[in-house]
Amino acid sequence: MKKPVTMQNKSLSNVLLRQQKNKNVAFNADQVMTGQQFLEDIQTLCSVLKKDNSALVAICCVNSYLFSVAFFAVIYAGKKILLPGSHQPAILSTLASQFDLLIDDGLMAKNAPIKRIELPLKMKSNSDFTFFELNLEQVEITLFTSGSTGQPKAIYKTLAMLDKEISSLEALWGDLLGASTVQSTVSHQHIYGLLFRVLWPLCMGRSFSCLDITYPEQVSLRANDASILITSPALLKRLSMEKSSASYRAVFSSGGPLLEAGLTNCQSILKQTPIEIFGSTETGGIGYRSQTHNDAEWTFFSEISAQVDKNQCLLLTSPWLSPDLTATADAYYQTSDQCELLSDRRFILKGRIDRIVKIEEKRVSLIALEMRLNAMNWVDESVLVVLDKRARMSLGALLVLSLIGKKQFKTLGKATFCLQLRHDLRQWFEPVAIPRYFRIEDEIPLNTQGKRRYEEISGLFE
Repeated sequence: MKKPVTMQNKSLSNVLLRQQKNKNVAFNADQVMTGQQFLEDIQTLCSVLKKDNSALVAICCVNSYLFSVAFFAVIYAGKKILLPGSHQPAILSTLASQFDLLIDDGLMAKNAPIKRIELPLKMKSNSDFTFFELNLEQVEITLFTSGSTGQPKAIYKTLAMLDKEISSLEALWGDLLGASTVQSTVSHQHIYGLLFRVLWPLCMGRSFSCLDITYPEQVSLRANDASILITSPALLKRLSMEKSSASYRAVFSSGGPLLEAGLTNCQSILKQTPIEIFGSTETGGIGYRSQTHNDAEWTFFSEISAQVDKNQCLLLTSPWLSPDLTATADAYYQTSDQCELLSDRRFILKGRIDRIVKIEEKRVSLIALEMRLNAMNWVDESVLVVLDKRARMSLGALLVLSLIGKKQFKTLGKATFCLQLRHDLRQWFEPVAIPRYFRIEDEIPLNTQGKRRYEEISGLFE
């Protein structure tokens, strides 16, 4: 893993060699963590790990500072990193066969049947260990997709891939961000949060908040022009009741489509048009945009090369895409995202082909149905799922109602209300495509990435 030290500016390869000891790395409400503390904490944990025979180490921390300590300590101890996408005990148990040791910050029960190290450590290392420049190609990280079924799928990355993506992000937005601090509502356990709230800030010397913002009112309270916000559409749409007299320097959003309510909230309350990032665990970042209207065009990151297949689904190559994922003969990665390619490296997203299903031999676009439901003044948000009830495939629609919708639901009752929805949909879709079941909820079940929990949503109809 060792290489001769040839200082490269702003790279993960030497981020700890460049760490200024008196500079703040992270902060919480009543404490700051300096560069000196960061290096000492990594050295302490690294010395513990070097004495352990575990080869595969899972990191599952809520605290982003402790996560960062574990991340680099595992790397310098010469072990491989695995990042579970959730702190839920059932998920960790599912993945337990894939790692030898868990590092957490107190989330796990003390008697959990998993070998673990809990942070922060009480001891301090007396080791004379010194940091060296990393060979980023040799540092392997395993992340997990959430998947539409809820079953985690392993995705393998090298630190070199993440480093290249960080360089691209800084080239685009480094001047805008300057020396700002980082606030976040998303988890570092997934690639978006890993890059935007931890690794990118560390490379560029921007301090970050140790803990997530979990409530909409906190987003408004922490707004200032020396901070940026890393968030998701799920949080932005919940800002409607909040007030803010200040604005963030920039707001980034990823994890799903930003609907009109979230965009309007961000512009009116946080005084920013968010920078949206489109990508996935497999691909990393693909494109970005700042919406000024619905269905605004996206721009590919300059490093992305793209085309579409016969189904108008995106094919791409990228320097931060794992070679084992490129299935086509010309090394393009096949996505399920239908796109219209425009000139000047711009594109329009049309939806996902895996959201097209067959009901009684008829092709039905769940995206088109959701868009039509969302356009109704009774509905704020909707999600469609395929249900297998009484040996018959049909659709279930989970709805979050608008204020007008809630009044109508109370006035009409559920049966008449849903009958009217079906009647309106019949103007656009064949009878087979009309949802057979409706469920009204206060919000759509989402995971920590702001992505829909389809398995849980389907369960609501049982």
